Amino acid sequence: MFEAIAFYLFAFLTISMFYIVVTTQQALYALTALAAGMIFISAFFFILGADFLGAVQIIVYTGAVMALYAFGMMFFDTTRDVKEKQGNKFIIVGLSTLSAVLVVLIVSAPIVSDNIVALYPVVDGIGNTQEVGVVLFTKYLIPFEVAAVMLLVAMVAGIVLAGKKMDLSLTLMNDAEIRELNEEKNKKELS
Repeated sequence: MFEAIAFYLFAFLTISMFYIVVTTQQALYALTALAAGMIFISAFFFILGADFLGAVQIIVYTGAVMALYAFGMMFFDTTRDVKEKQGNKFIIVGLSTLSAVLVVLIVSAPIVSDNIVALYPVVDGIGNTQEVGVVLFTKYLIPFEVAAVMLLVAMVAGIVLAGKKMDLSLTLMNDAEIRELNEEKNKKELS
């Protein structure tokens, strides 16, 4: 009974937070609601007994990803109105509905089937974290290491790209100011 009440409570809170993310005009409200929604998603993992995944959800998504979003939002002018091109709404609703139905069918097909066999059976006396570690560092060791190397390469590439000087055409100057700065730069190079 407790699990059902907790599930419906956190489902309502999660959907409410993500509704705020989609509908609000304020970037700070959207970021805060997104962080709260991700924390509420971690509650589902805790209800299911997957404490490790719940903690990872909080640490990785709510901590790291939200910090990344916050730093990214600092570089944009969020007070400016954005005008979006609206396409055909029937196509958008149709494709969204079709993809939602496909996701539900794909996820529910193994649940309905009676032929589910676990590759790694549950062992008494071993916690969830140990089970995740055994699977991660035995069967999925190579993909885990490849993902780590890819993240390292992406981090180094981000640092290299951020370290380059900004091109003058990317700034908010008008064309006359850019031409004037280029002429001054050329004069200094010639002398």
